[in-house]
Amino acid sequence: MKYKSVLEQVSTQQIIAVFDLISDIIFWIKDESGYVVHCNREFIEHVGCRSLHQVIGRSDLDFSPSYLAKNYMRDDKRVLAGEMITDRLELNIGKSGELVWFTTSKRALKGPNGIVIGTYGVARDLKETVKTLSRMDKLNKPVEYIKNNYSQPITVEQLAEVASLSVSALERRFKKYLEKTPMQFVREVRLENSRRMLVETQSPVSEIAYRVGFTSHSYFSRHFKDMFGQLPASYRDEVQSQI
Repeated sequence: MKYKSVLEQVSTQQIIAVFDLISDIIFWIKDESGYVVHCNREFIEHVGCRSLHQVIGRSDLDFSPSYLAKNYMRDDKRVLAGEMITDRLELNIGKSGELVWFTTSKRALKGPNGIVIGTYGVARDLKETVKTLSRMDKLNKPVEYIKNNYSQPITVEQLAEVASLSVSALERRFKKYLEKTPMQFVREVRLENSRRMLVETQSPVSEIAYRVGFTSHSYFSRHFKDMFGQLPASYRDEVQSQI
């Protein structure tokens, strides 16, 4: 068919260059060892560099604090093994050096023979996502409320009131713009903060679970493993052994 012949004539570089046209998307390609082999302009600016040449051949350890870099590298290994990460909420370093929330997706990169040769991914600043897609304050308010109050009990009714929306309208907007329910978003914010606390503090796992808003240690541990692939205590031991 004609469209196939057109695609066969398009170089990979032309397709990759499209990501330079999207100002709020960070895009990268890494080899099997986790070194950047290509990225878009937004990624270059995000890590404080001026050119692609300054980024190629470097890893997450060159751009992020150790505990964050280890998280990204661990995720890459899971992706290389066949796991897909889609729109997961995680902390990252913003352009001005502060910790900000991103939604991240990663996939394995395969060669012509189907063999995995690396990974690629995209990430978007959550604040910019809300600003760009919703074009209104209705979603930004509950998102900010969750970020500031995740350690407290939160209900979907509270969030609907903060947003001045009905519960059903709020849930529709979260699903449309963030591809998750309000309470899924709450849980992911809590889990990502718990991951940070496991590295930054010596607090017992059970205490961290309660500090981030979980009422059950076992419930917390189960969801932590679902999201990050290992139990909280195992995650802490692994990260601390590498720092």
